[in-house]
Order: sequence, then structure tokens, then C-alpha cells
Amino acid sequence: MIGGRDRAAEIAATGTTVDVGDATTRYLLYGLLPSWFVPGLADWAMHRRTRIEDTAGTKESLIHSLMMAEVGIPIAFTLRYEVNPLLLIVQLGGAAVHEATALWDVKTAVDSDREVRPVEQHIHSFLESLPFGALASLMCLHADQVGSLLRGGRGDPDAWRLVPRRRPLSRGYLAGIGLAIGTCVLLPYGEELLRCARTARRNRKHTRDEAKWQAKKAEKGR
Repeated sequence: MIGGRDRAAEIAATGTTVDVGDATTRYLLYGLLPSWFVPGLADWAMHRRTRIEDTAGTKESLIHSLMMAEVGIPIAFTLRYEVNPLLLIVQLGGAAVHEATALWDVKTAVDSDREVRPVEQHIHSFLESLPFGALASLMCLHADQVGSLLRGGRGDPDAWRLVPRRRPLSRGYLAGIGLAIGTCVLLPYGEELLRCARTARRNRKHTRDEAKWQAKKAEKGR
């Protein structure tokens, strides 16, 4: 505490200021976005542990893919384009639809008798709150664009079109995020969907074979 007061006094004495906008941007780019992959991987591990392929199966796995698209598309647009009323609408819409889909996801799991353990429910709380945390930070950074949105974009010729970033993100950063998405999202959840589809095909084949066997058995018993 004393050290903190000394640091504050030093900053005041030297006139050093902290650019809150830059600090928040770095937090979003290098803190919040990369950390998103951790609960995503943990959630996939819980699905695998509770054998999603034998319960909710392909339906729930497809819902997971839908949820990733609902979050991924606004993120991709934000990394590529300037924040304006149009992009805010995309972000707000994505967050709202993602929340509704999350409720559908849990209901699908519970109705299928897949065990949704307390740990998985806690993981879901992170996955649901992170979009709203990111969006709130972004709206604080671009309060002028929030105001423009509330005014319906009046007086802003760029309000309703996608405008490329004036300061594009580095190729290295975009490549790193792309690699992380491929490794931590597309690969594991693609494996989950493939596993569910294979199990569904195997179960359908088993059902058909069982029906044929029962039919032959009934025919012989006549």
C-alpha cells in the first residue's frame, strides 16, 4: 500500500500520464481475447469427459459451432474494421443471439441426460460474460460511436458501412490469433462434431441391423 502511494506520488510529481485508451486496447487484444481460448478448451474437455457423442450428440455439437460463429464473426469484423454504429449493431446482435443460444445449448444437454457438472456450469459463466465484458470495454473506448448509434447515425456518412481500420493490426498479431483459433477452437470442436457424427452413423447402422435381424427372426417363426 505504501509502495502504491509512493508510485502515485511519483507519477503526480513527474507529470506522467497513462493513456487509458491505449491500455484498454492492449488489454482487449493481448489479455481478454487470448484468454477466451482457455474456457473454450475447458468446455470442450468437459463435453468429451461426459461423452457428448452418446447423449446430446450431433445436435448439441452443432449448437456449439453456431455459438462460435456468433462470437467469431463480430470479433473478425472488429479486428478488420473501424468501430462505428454498423459494427456496434453487429457486436450487440452477436452478443444477444449468443446468450439465447447458450440457453438452448444447456437445455439441449439437460434434456439429453448429459451430465452438466458444476465445473462445466462455471466454465459457461466465463464464456457468457466475456463477450459482454469485451463489448462494454469497446463501447467505452468508442463512446462517440455509441452516441452516433443512439442518434441513428445522423450526420455520419460512414455510420452504416464497414470502414477498414485506419491503423491496421499487424500481420503477426492476426496470424497469431488465427493460429490460436485454429488450434484451440476449430480443431477440438471439429473433432467433437466428427466424433458425434461417427457415433450417430454407427448407432443408426446398429438400429437398422437390429431391425433386419428381428424381421428375419419373425419371418422364421411363422
